[in-house]
Amino acid sequence: MTSLGDSELILNPDGSIYHLHLLPEDIAPIIITVGDPMRVPEVSKYFDSIEIKKSKREFVTHTGFYAGKRITVISTGIGTDNIDIVFNELDALANIDFKTRQIKKNKTQLNFIRVGTSGAIQPDIPINSFILGTSGVGLDNLLHFYHYDLVNNNVLEQALRNHFQWEAYHLYPYAVDCDTELKEIFNDNRIRFGITITNTGFYGPQGRSLRLTPKVADFHDKLEGFEYQNEYITNLEMETAAMYGLAKLLGHRAVSLNAILANRTTGEFSNEGDKTIDALIQFTLEKIANSQLV
Repeated sequence: MTSLGDSELILNPDGSIYHLHLLPEDIAPIIITVGDPMRVPEVSKYFDSIEIKKSKREFVTHTGFYAGKRITVISTGIGTDNIDIVFNELDALANIDFKTRQIKKNKTQLNFIRVGTSGAIQPDIPINSFILGTSGVGLDNLLHFYHYDLVNNNVLEQALRNHFQWEAYHLYPYAVDCDTELKEIFNDNRIRFGITITNTGFYGPQGRSLRLTPKVADFHDKLEGFEYQNEYITNLEMETAAMYGLAKLLGHRAVSLNAILANRTTGEFSNEGDKTIDALIQFTLEKIANSQLV
C-alpha cells in the first residue's frame, strides 16, 4: 500500500493535521459543526465535561461529554471552501494512520450535525424557526472537483437545472440528500423540512445588493418558485451542500440544522438571534442524548 506524501497529508511538527491542528485522539465520532468560532463555547458550555480545547485560525475545537456521549464541536468558518478543509482533515484524523501515512483498512464513520444560521426563502417560514435540509443544493463549484456523481440526487438535480436555466451564468447546481438516519433523530414538530440552497458568497451569490448589482436578476423568484415531490426550497446558506456531498463520498453521515434569522422574501430579520441559536443548540444536544449515536 502506497504511503501518502508529505504534500498530500500535511502534518504539523507535533504530528497534528495541518489546518485544524488536531490529533486523531482529539475528535469524537459525533461532531457538531458551527460556522462562528465564538459559537463553539456556546455549545460546549452545556457539556458535562470538556477534555480538549484547541484552536488555529478560524478552526476552534472542543471535545467533551454530554449525557454520557463523547462529542466534538468545531467551527468551520464560512463557506464551502472551508468545508472542504474541515471534512477532509476530520476524515483523515479518523481514517488515516499518521505514523504509516496509509489509509486504514477498517474505517470509522463520523456523524456530522451542522448547527447554523440561514435565511428563509418562502414567505410563510417565520424567523426564529428551525429548518432541517433534506437535500443540499450547491450553486458553488466545490463538488465538481470530486466524483460527486457517485452520491448525488440526479433526478432532483435535473429538475433544478430545468427550472433555473442558469447555464448562461455558469451555474450548474449539484444536489445531495441528507443522511436519512440522522434526519429521523431530529424529526420533531419544532423542525420544518425543506431543500437548502448553498452558495459561495453572502452578497451577490445570495441576491443581495449594496453597491454591486447581482447578475442573476431573477434569483429569489426562481428559488421561491421551485417545487419537487411536494418539497420546496426553504432556505439559503453557505455550507450544507458541500457537507452532504463530502460526507457521503467519504462514507460519513451528515445533517444540517438551521436557525432562521432572516426571511429574504418578507425582508424580516430576527432581533433575538442569540436566543434562537441557543435554543437550537439545546435542541440538538438533547436529540443526540436521546439517540443511539455513540
